[in-house]
Amino acid sequence: MAKFAIIVPPLTGHINPTLSLGSELLDRGHEVGWISLDPALQDKLPAGGQLLLIRYDSSDAEKQETEAYLDIITRKSVYGIDSIKFLYEEVLVPLNRYMYAGIREQLLQFAPNVAIADHQMFAGAVAARQLNIPYATSVTAPAAIKVMQELPKVHEWEQQQIVALQKELGWPGEQSLDCSDALTLVFTSQLFFGEMALPDPFRFVGPVIANRKVAATFDWQAFQQMPQPRILVSIGTTFDHEHKRQFFAKVAEAFGDTELSVVVVSDPELFDTVPSNFMIQQRVPQLELLPQLQAVVCHGGHNTVCESLSHGLPMVVIPIAYDQSHVAGRVVRVGAGLRLNFNRFKAHHLKDAVLQVLAEDHFRNAANLIRTSFEATGGVKTAAAHLETLFTRNAPVLAAATTAAY
Repeated sequence: MAKFAIIVPPLTGHINPTLSLGSELLDRGHEVGWISLDPALQDKLPAGGQLLLIRYDSSDAEKQETEAYLDIITRKSVYGIDSIKFLYEEVLVPLNRYMYAGIREQLLQFAPNVAIADHQMFAGAVAARQLNIPYATSVTAPAAIKVMQELPKVHEWEQQQIVALQKELGWPGEQSLDCSDALTLVFTSQLFFGEMALPDPFRFVGPVIANRKVAATFDWQAFQQMPQPRILVSIGTTFDHEHKRQFFAKVAEAFGDTELSVVVVSDPELFDTVPSNFMIQQRVPQLELLPQLQAVVCHGGHNTVCESLSHGLPMVVIPIAYDQSHVAGRVVRVGAGLRLNFNRFKAHHLKDAVLQVLAEDHFRNAANLIRTSFEATGGVKTAAAHLETLFTRNAPVLAAATTAAY
């Protein structure tokens, strides 16, 4: 059996797929550890999973400064190309620089046979290469790959930021390590990804959403009493600025006291009044809810979109920043939903769009086509099998390489 180390940023959308993947590896008898900054991840890990927590000694002042920085990030209002620049310069590069020493130390202590680095954890790839540990990449936001074709200048700039950081961390050369040349797992299907062909190390494995713990209390009795059609409204956890209140005011105006039943993922305090047909919670058991819904309104987060399409649900997508515009574009391109502009839409636009995707069967038919393409990839079992193959392929040389590195 093998030891796998999964290296993740403290971002829910990047962590969740690895929980399903790690659970499958554990079920197959392997040892799995998650290298992370977030101590709360311990409560989300599957049985048998180990949290390899990165700890840094810091003063109270430094802790307060870090908390203030994270608060600024979550409240930052950025859109379009500016959001990509902000993501790299203000989030990913500083985060990777900060985590690098801890990642390297945990790899040394855990001594995995294979490391699995999130595609935004460049420091994990660098540390694995330096320690001669075979590594795979998990791509939870495939737009990062698609940008090569759609926005080549943006892709070139992103690669420059990654290579510069790699050199700073002691890895020479001009080749980015963000995607492994041994195995890169892409958590979608070719059909939803689009027409761009990918080379051999890339493997489409579809969304991996099985065997995930749910730490959310939910009033199922009240939900079951809500009449159909039922919709979910969620704009993710990344943003926590004043625009959320404005967004939810439009949601309440659009659907309040209509025949729709609306489950909203939000802090209830962001609502001035709660319509009688609304259920509002900060966290919901989304995977359990989706089979009992008829449509989803979301911001275009890749996980939420793929989880919704995995249940054949039509969507109204309202992208805000980062890769969400690309994901929304794919939803529209495959015919599974409609798109609205976050800064311009009115309540009546949202209401009309939701009623349209509910009424016209071609949206649901298209969503079901994507659902079928996801199922054909093999999902979490195929992903785990690819990782086992990577381990087996490297097994004859791992002992010698490990001895040299450790």
